[in-house]
Amino acid sequence: MTSEHPLLRGRRLYLCTADRPDLETFLAACVRGGVELVQLRDKRLDARPLLARARRAAAVCRDLGVPFVLNDRPDMALECGADGVHVGQDDAPAALCRRLLGPDALVGLSTHAPGQLEAAADEPVDYTSVGPVVATPTKPGRDGVGLGYVTHAAAQTSYRPFFVTGGASPQSIPAIVAAGGRRIVVVRWLTEAADPEQAARALSDALARAVEGAASADQR
Repeated sequence: MTSEHPLLRGRRLYLCTADRPDLETFLAACVRGGVELVQLRDKRLDARPLLARARRAAAVCRDLGVPFVLNDRPDMALECGADGVHVGQDDAPAALCRRLLGPDALVGLSTHAPGQLEAAADEPVDYTSVGPVVATPTKPGRDGVGLGYVTHAAAQTSYRPFFVTGGASPQSIPAIVAAGGRRIVVVRWLTEAADPEQAARALSDALARAVEGAASADQR
């Protein structure tokens, strides 16, 4: 079993958000509600504006004691003081991210199929994402992979920790946990919420209940 990165220990609820005018207050509200890890993912911003916003997000997360990860750009992650970077299958190679950011940084990798997950076992990454379970507008053109992929990932005990992506809500979490997921990436449930703190708390509570229930069932 691969050892777990210290910044991931006990962290189950992972927010992925684009930039927004209220980014700092939004992140603070989400963390108060139970978010334990934050990723800034914005495909629209040019390099300098992205760096400026990433610095703000990193500062908020640092003050609140949660890790901050930047999507796609290991160079910007280094410059803004992020705790790490998350890359996709077509982004900068994980090995390059590791060389740029060093051995202590968080490096995450998106996977969408068993072959990609198997390949990730040989990459210098600390965690993978698995999904999206259902099709989502944040990943246009990508079909949902279903819960079977979650179960497949959970069975691979030699792999690193994984976070399930796609359609996270208090209603969907019990099925995700029943399939073997224990860590969740959330996007729209929080980014579209009128009250992000309350929405994050509802999601965090649902995840805690489902995980506790699964643990109790395993002990019977």
